[in-house]
Amino acid sequence: MPNYSVTQLTSVSDCDAVLSIAAKEKQDLEWKKLSLERQKVQYSDQSVSITAELAGKQAEVAVLESIIAGLPEGSLKVENQNKKTRAEYSIFLLENRRNNYGNVALLEKELDLQRVERELTETDAFISEVEEHKSTI
Repeated sequence: MPNYSVTQLTSVSDCDAVLSIAAKEKQDLEWKKLSLERQKVQYSDQSVSITAELAGKQAEVAVLESIIAGLPEGSLKVENQNKKTRAEYSIFLLENRRNNYGNVALLEKELDLQRVERELTETDAFISEVEEHKSTI
């Protein structure tokens, strides 16, 4: 158990005040944990979706490149070049989404979640130590 200077608390009301603050902090951390857990699930789902969409758009660009290479100059070639440009732009947007909501972001959320869980564990230890001291006053 950590060593907090709980002996500085000299009355039950001091202990109650500290416990009230710690309980509020614990409640905030539990809310943050719930939020991070939900974000983690969302990011995990989006990561798979983004990867699939990205693969599809990359395949589309490859197909359009082969089509464009075989076409003579004209409106059909211009139309396919425009489709290729839109597909490349979609790839650009998907790569940005992948950076913000994909695997990297998922790892960041997992790290944040672990931090909050450790803070909760430490807050519980603090509350226990204060309650133990309170019972001796």
